[in-house]
Amino acid sequence: MKTTKPTKQRKRLYQAPIAKRYKRFTAPLSSKLQETHGANSVPVKNGDTVMIMRGDRKGSEGKVTQIDRKNYRIFIEGATREKVDGTTVPVPIHPSKVMITRLNLDDKWRKKILQRKAVSETDEIAKEPPKKDVKKKKKTSKITKQSGGT
Repeated sequence: MKTTKPTKQRKRLYQAPIAKRYKRFTAPLSSKLQETHGANSVPVKNGDTVMIMRGDRKGSEGKVTQIDRKNYRIFIEGATREKVDGTTVPVPIHPSKVMITRLNLDDKWRKKILQRKAVSETDEIAKEPPKKDVKKKKKTSKITKQSGGT
């Protein structure tokens, strides 16, 4: 975001269009998936298997059953709570608090995105030039009568 004011950041968060909301649903990939796909994070989709990393349900794993783009929350199979009247309801979880352990690759567009991300990361590593050691000259001040030295 281009602003540092919290009110403007909140406003842009709540008034964001669907395409920008999609980008904010990114979750980190597990280390195994990072090696195979060459990407650090991917937006969460229905059918992905995720592990909850924060909160009361930390460590539990399940499939993403529903995505709520309006409230920036995902619903995971097995992450439910019981209401007072006995009915069970799914618990909403923010996508930044989960880690993707298994990707749903049924979508051909998602495969292309992962391939593009893998290529761009390898290009960045290859383009990085070797850093040269630059020695800085230390300035030594000479004390003279004009500068008021003793």
